[in-house]
Amino acid sequence: MNDATTSNDIRLREGSSIAQRLVVAGSAAAVALCFTPGLFTHDAFEVIISVVALLAGTAFVGVVMLTPAVVWIITPDEILIGRQRPFGKLQTRVVAKDEITGLQVPGSKTAKARFQLAFTLASGERLTSPPLSDVTHVHDTVARIAAQFDVPDVEAPLNPLDASNPEMRLGEPVEPFSQRDIRIAAVIAVAVSAAPYAYKLWRGLPPNWIDFMLLPLGVVAAFAVTRFANLVTGAFWIVREGDIRVERLWGSGEPRADHIEGHDVKAITVERRGRSEDEHCIVVIRLHSGRRFRSPRIGSRNEARAVGAEIVRRLGIGEEANRI
Repeated sequence: MNDATTSNDIRLREGSSIAQRLVVAGSAAAVALCFTPGLFTHDAFEVIISVVALLAGTAFVGVVMLTPAVVWIITPDEILIGRQRPFGKLQTRVVAKDEITGLQVPGSKTAKARFQLAFTLASGERLTSPPLSDVTHVHDTVARIAAQFDVPDVEAPLNPLDASNPEMRLGEPVEPFSQRDIRIAAVIAVAVSAAPYAYKLWRGLPPNWIDFMLLPLGVVAAFAVTRFANLVTGAFWIVREGDIRVERLWGSGEPRADHIEGHDVKAITVERRGRSEDEHCIVVIRLHSGRRFRSPRIGSRNEARAVGAEIVRRLGIGEEANRI
């Protein structure tokens, strides 16, 4: 269930389903069990590694299976909070409108476009909600909740992805590496490649063919760092009505910019770029020309879908290209 700004209730969810937990826990347990043969050897080092792996696997499975799933349903008159651990009973709590005296919207330390609702109750207790999944309507959602609970002086969070902004900004403005940092990285590349050769000479040993091969590879690596280091600085997206400006750098550090308009887009999708769907999802735009543009990291799949939906709206992309 996701938060919505068009229905009477706002629903927030945090935590994976039992099926997803079982898959993750089962995979971790299988990996841990692969180390069990080491327990029956006479090598103390292998026994220690096996014990550590089994303990780590057990702890991971325990965390995955014991972390509760939390659901908030915010209505005009109350907040219904449900909390359930796998295979446990559902625990519910109702917070009436009269109990709420304050509301804040703290941002996340790990993701700039992630926001939660922090309610202060008359008893002094502080309740923090699951993250708002529709990150493009944080201002509207917060204003609506503050109005229905009669909470004054709620400071609107700074949200670069909010649909109320004339420009949605994904990522950070790109800046080239300093020449000093590039030179240091190039010197390190040469030094690392020359280290085996220098060590052999220092010990009076004859270098082998691998040592000789590493020397030119170090020079090539230093050249690549000097010419192409700025290509890894990423991209900065500015999403406006009708077009997207994608700012990047050439290898020399000179800025470059591409413009994407709705008629250029063949397909827009949400993909995972990393191991976790809770942190590493991005928006991918494929043009009719065959070029692909990958956005900076946004966050969870729901957050990336919300951003993708706003991009679809701003560019006027047809349903045939919308695959979010």
